[in-house]
Amino acid sequence: MTHTLKQLEIPSTLRNDLQAVEDRIMHRVESQSALITAAGQHIVSSGGKRLRAMMVLLASQLGQYRLSDSLHAATAVELIHAASLVHDDLVDDADRRRGKVTVHAKWDQGVALMVGDYLFAVAAGEMALAPDPRVIQIFAESVMTISASELHPVMATLPTAIALEQYYAKIGGKTAALFEAAAAAGMVCGGGSPEEIEAAARYGYDIGLAFQIVDDILDFVSTEETLGKPAGNDLREGTITLPLILAVKDHHEHPLVNLLDQYEQLSDAQVEQAISQVKQLGGIDQAIAEARSITQRGLAALDIFPPSAAKELLREISEYVLDRHF
Repeated sequence: MTHTLKQLEIPSTLRNDLQAVEDRIMHRVESQSALITAAGQHIVSSGGKRLRAMMVLLASQLGQYRLSDSLHAATAVELIHAASLVHDDLVDDADRRRGKVTVHAKWDQGVALMVGDYLFAVAAGEMALAPDPRVIQIFAESVMTISASELHPVMATLPTAIALEQYYAKIGGKTAALFEAAAAAGMVCGGGSPEEIEAAARYGYDIGLAFQIVDDILDFVSTEETLGKPAGNDLREGTITLPLILAVKDHHEHPLVNLLDQYEQLSDAQVEQAISQVKQLGGIDQAIAEARSITQRGLAALDIFPPSAAKELLREISEYVLDRHF
């Protein structure tokens, strides 16, 4: 079954709390600079499903939940996410994200840099308002991990073991670290024990890994209409992802192995052929299976918590992460 967050059975109280987070996000991006306010609102308004904020609130509900204790951490994680997207797009020189014009394309690179820095600073202010100082440490370490991951790409499709190690290090920093921080911070705000905080963090990290793997799969199977960018965009940028790694792991002489050595010269026809070959070699199916396995590992980390509506919704979110657009 395909899930969207609108289809999930989200209690009205949680919807109200998410709206409080949304209202605070929009309030916090207001600046004395009208330009920063406009650009900031442009990026945060395209924040998607607010999965990370939801993860903060639900992880907190696994413990002793009060919105006032979790609001600032939930706001901070979405501001960090928005800031990282601005800087990501700037580094990648991307004109669009999910079909929407990026900040540096709409304004310029200087504005994008300042907006990203501003959002990180506002996020830091939100962290400082959280009731437990550990929230600051959790998010600070996450931001450092996100930044460092940009400097560690996957260098080649072979040897497979090295490619997989580099890939998981990359997506672990790029995506999973912030999901991990969201769940851990939520559990901290809910008064969880060290064991419970660690369990929530493991869940968040694995769901984050699965989220990015699915994103990478969608680059091979979606259309520009649904993805907001051309299919095969990673190939065009020379980015090696899991479907390609798994497609060639038993086919070391296949042309795909060295395809991205000259990625800037790839024609649309070559990209389409490569996508077809990755599918034929089982790269997509194997990557989907890997995402499902990682998700199950993440859900197992929640076994220490008793049954609850929050735990059930965290399970449903994992299904949404796996099934979106398939």
